[in-house]
Amino acid sequence: MKPIRLMAGFFTVGLWTLLSRVLGFARDIMMAAFLGTGPVAEAFLIALSLPNMFRRFFAEGAFNMAFVPMFSKKLEADDDPLTFAQDAFLGLGFVLMIFTGIAVAFMPALVTLMAAGFRGDVRFELAVAYGQVAFPYILFISLAALLSGVLNATGRFVAAAAAPVLLNIFFVGIMVVMWLVGGPTVVGGAYVFDATVGFGRGLAWAVPFAGIAQVTLVFIAARRAGFPMALRMPRLTPDLKRLAIIAIPAVMAGGVLQINLLVGRQVASTFDGAIAWLSYADRLYQLPLGVIAIAIGVVLLPDLSRRLQAGDEAGGQDAFNRASEVALALTIPAAIALIVIPIPLVSVLFQRGAFTADDTAATALAVAVYGLGLPAFVLQKALQPLFYARGDTKRPFYYAIFAMILNAVLAFGLRDYIGFIAAAVGTTLTSWAMVGQLWWGARGMGKASQFDARFKRRITRIIASAVAMGAVLFGLAIVLQPMLGSGGTRYIGLLILVVSGIVSYFAIGQMLGAFRLTEFKAAMRRS
Repeated sequence: MKPIRLMAGFFTVGLWTLLSRVLGFARDIMMAAFLGTGPVAEAFLIALSLPNMFRRFFAEGAFNMAFVPMFSKKLEADDDPLTFAQDAFLGLGFVLMIFTGIAVAFMPALVTLMAAGFRGDVRFELAVAYGQVAFPYILFISLAALLSGVLNATGRFVAAAAAPVLLNIFFVGIMVVMWLVGGPTVVGGAYVFDATVGFGRGLAWAVPFAGIAQVTLVFIAARRAGFPMALRMPRLTPDLKRLAIIAIPAVMAGGVLQINLLVGRQVASTFDGAIAWLSYADRLYQLPLGVIAIAIGVVLLPDLSRRLQAGDEAGGQDAFNRASEVALALTIPAAIALIVIPIPLVSVLFQRGAFTADDTAATALAVAVYGLGLPAFVLQKALQPLFYARGDTKRPFYYAIFAMILNAVLAFGLRDYIGFIAAAVGTTLTSWAMVGQLWWGARGMGKASQFDARFKRRITRIIASAVAMGAVLFGLAIVLQPMLGSGGTRYIGLLILVVSGIVSYFAIGQMLGAFRLTEFKAAMRRS
């Protein structure tokens, strides 16, 4: 049986995710230039968020949190994992086909749930139309995620990590094609509304076609790995019943997290442009979050599950600590950078075309607030596998309930005092509250859930190195302000900032003993 090489897997997934995020930036830069923060942009972003919201139930979220540990343990015990994977694939597909049909029929209600502030204006009609086209993506991406879980549990990460890249390739490709054939057009310094409507429709159609490409890629990879998916009528087996029992609390916890997103969307929908500001800020902090947090969740959960099945507590502790250590070594400096230089980041990446200086200021504020919560978002991904690998999905659900209440109180309570940014403040503070609950709940799980001496020694040095890097960035941003203002020099200025931050952080970290560069190099070679 192929073993899971934790650090090699971590960097393999991270590198492919980084490529996907870079292409995602290209997508967002093009969207910001073509659509700005106007009604078409907001309508499309809501339409895209609908399948992405539900994928957290059925795809890499709740369902996989139950499926991956069960499949990993069957794989470790050689207990017919192929039949279990086939039954889960067919059962999930059957449920999702019914769910997709219902959702498309009731799309106006879903859009109202996501953005009630759209009612009564053109954004609502556009969001409904785009949503009905894009929503079937949930079927394809969820099946792709299940097959990715099969591949990851066997220690094969490349195809599963590469699949998300396809979505952004489709987005960038369709925008290039539409631009070349003549739309949208500029009149008086702004894009013509009718042309942008068609642009949004083209983006919506790219979503389900990208989903088909993604599921095809991992379907073929799973078959080559010895896990072909048979096409037959689904059946309810004892293992699927047990999977459903374990998955239900995780699905409910996922539902609570989506309510948190809905709260943020509802708060933002009452301020013109706020949904777009928060969405672009989300994309910026999702770069480090997605690269690191996704890699942790993908690699750590099956590795912990297999180690616990084999009774390897020491190996489980080492896996948990090394994943947490590397994740925070990369996350904390990213968080500091988002807090210290949000305006240069947003202005250089997004401020062009229909995206104005006012949009930059609002988006940068959201970026800084999200940056404060970035380490918490990543720590959640390290702590949750401690529960899910043991089949404990109930306690994370209870913790999520408390987080939901706290988020609603903060977002709605602060809205009238600090405006749209209340949504970001609620998200950040709630994430730290969730980390506190997960850490407290994991204390009685034995050796595998404890931080070891190496982690405790290095984490303080990682923080010190990141703070020193932040000081370098702050001073350098002041010096480079003339270059960062406008024109082609701003790209050079941002490149100097980013490279200086990376070099200073790793140099200081190496000097303080926060990490050893040889560890990163060795993991990169194995990936």
